[in-house]
Amino acid sequence: MSSRGVMVTGTNGADFEHREKIAFQYQLSALNKSRLKYCVFFHHVLFFVMLAKLSADILDRLDIFILEIEELQIPQPLWWEYTWCLSLLLSFLGLAAIKRNNIKQLRRYMYGIVALGFGPLLYCILYYCGDVWRYLSRDEDEDDSSEVEIELWQGYPYGLLWYAFVLLASQVHFFQLYSSYNLLKAWRARGALRKAD
Repeated sequence: MSSRGVMVTGTNGADFEHREKIAFQYQLSALNKSRLKYCVFFHHVLFFVMLAKLSADILDRLDIFILEIEELQIPQPLWWEYTWCLSLLLSFLGLAAIKRNNIKQLRRYMYGIVALGFGPLLYCILYYCGDVWRYLSRDEDEDDSSEVEIELWQGYPYGLLWYAFVLLASQVHFFQLYSSYNLLKAWRARGALRKAD
């Protein structure tokens, strides 16, 4: 509804400079909470990509045979793939930490991302570095006998496919740690202001 009659001075919105402003640490906290939620979402997307890769092995362990999946001839998984999947459980710890502004839980989340997120990815880089190096440094004029040394899946170099996954996952984990660190700074600043009062 619109008001009729004389408008009271100061209510036309021109007094915004005199209104209270949100403290910087609260703005920083809200911004980084939102960023961390996006990072957790992308972590879940990458988890489902990994789960699709692990589906053949999981179905074999459950003694379930699906011809379409078996025809893909997906290579057997290594231990680091399952270990990296455990990092998804940390997302629930991180979400609980930002819901309650809990510094201890957020620190545990950060340590877990380093151990269960970056640790397996580093192992993957080291494990496939030989294959990737041989693929990138091979000469096009050589005969095809050198390709026997390079593991291929569906015609693509398997190590290079994992490097693409590692690139995406490491970016997600890096931004998770960055947002978490900024949240810790904001929450500590808030705590310091409370002690000063």
